[in-house]
Amino acid sequence: MASLKPFAMPKWGIEMTEGTVAGWQVAEGKPFAKGDVIVLIETDKITNEVEAEADGCLVRILARAQETKPVGALLGVMGPPDASAAEIDAFVAAYRPAGSSAAAASAPEQPVPTSVPSEETTPAPAPVQRTALPDALAISPAARHAAEAAGLSVEDIVPSGRNGRITRQDVDKAIAGSRAPVLRGPIAPSGQEEAFASPLARRIAAQHGVDLAGLAGTGPRGRICKADVLAVAGAKSAAVPTAVASSTSAEVTIEPMTAMRKTIARRLTEAKQGIPHIYLRRRVRADALIALREREGKIGTINDYLIRAAALALREVPSCNVQVHDGAIHRFAHADIAMAVATDRGLITPIITHADERSVQDIARESARLAQRARAGKLRPEEFQGGSFSISNLGSFGVESFDAVINPPQGAILAVGAARPEPVDDDGAIRIVPVLHLSLSCDHRAIDGVEGARFLAALADLVENPDQL
Repeated sequence: MASLKPFAMPKWGIEMTEGTVAGWQVAEGKPFAKGDVIVLIETDKITNEVEAEADGCLVRILARAQETKPVGALLGVMGPPDASAAEIDAFVAAYRPAGSSAAAASAPEQPVPTSVPSEETTPAPAPVQRTALPDALAISPAARHAAEAAGLSVEDIVPSGRNGRITRQDVDKAIAGSRAPVLRGPIAPSGQEEAFASPLARRIAAQHGVDLAGLAGTGPRGRICKADVLAVAGAKSAAVPTAVASSTSAEVTIEPMTAMRKTIARRLTEAKQGIPHIYLRRRVRADALIALREREGKIGTINDYLIRAAALALREVPSCNVQVHDGAIHRFAHADIAMAVATDRGLITPIITHADERSVQDIARESARLAQRARAGKLRPEEFQGGSFSISNLGSFGVESFDAVINPPQGAILAVGAARPEPVDDDGAIRIVPVLHLSLSCDHRAIDGVEGARFLAALADLVENPDQL
């Protein structure tokens, strides 16, 4: 028996229950060295690289890219390159995630997955005798395994890879074609049987007269899904008889939300629908703060100074330094300030812990370190989970003012715009100085308007008299 080891979905943080395979970095059957990145796992907030802890070989991949699996689920099998398919199949059948109950362990054996599972949701066909393909056939290892498991012959597969190589997608298309349902009645369009599309997409296409043969799928491995058909159907129904309409629809690209984007959408929707926001706005002179930063040799950004100022203001008005949970308000002794960082995967808020006890220089170092890790997708859960207050600054993009959505369970968030020259009353004289527009969004369940106003007053005093920072 070969020495086989499971490669399972890791768990990062107590809140993680599942992860998505963002992409395999090691091919099935190929050896890897210690430190090589094996796979990218996407969670609600980050995409982590899973590195090999030792030299080895990934002899079987069981979860395809973009597939979401629970923590502990078997994603692949490690072992010697010469491990037989039968040994791997037996290992997969016997695998139980850590913590599985005895009842689960003694449950009747399920059919053994022989490779990346098909995404077909229709009942699986009867088991098919494995068919060996010619050794000299130009085909990827994963495609060969899937084709042999499905009992396909060479004639069933149309290659689309480089130099006529058969890819896994080719095999999936062949399998999908063999399983395509026979459409009957008015939804049986002819000439679309070969399209790689879901049953629902086929039905909608028939209803709207969409030709699947000319449609590019955005689903896994180019599969045509419901959204692809609806996009074209919508364009058709809304189209006017001009040449511009068709060219515009062809330029539209549709991509599914990542797990991180879905989480952002869900959390912000819940925040706007479930949290009674109250917005308090105030203009603040920033000339003294900018001058202080110049004198100190620009040891940090304006945002770093604002984090320090907000932390001290929260110390002065602790009623704004809270989290709101079901029926309870959690009050914090220190200001753990989350700062919004935009990444190519979406917005994330790493946290400057104990910001009220840190100097501006220390905050600058920590914020730069966290921002770099956020953009690289390498934040640890404890670096972005929690926090008692948030700051979102869009001043560097030229935004003068805006209102931010509260980041639950935190009780408030400060939105900061760009410092713009504006006239102010300076002891009876009108002067043109840089002015910041601040907007404080408060959870009105826990923070009254007067408390928010006191916080803004304390913050304004610190910004306009920055020697206190």
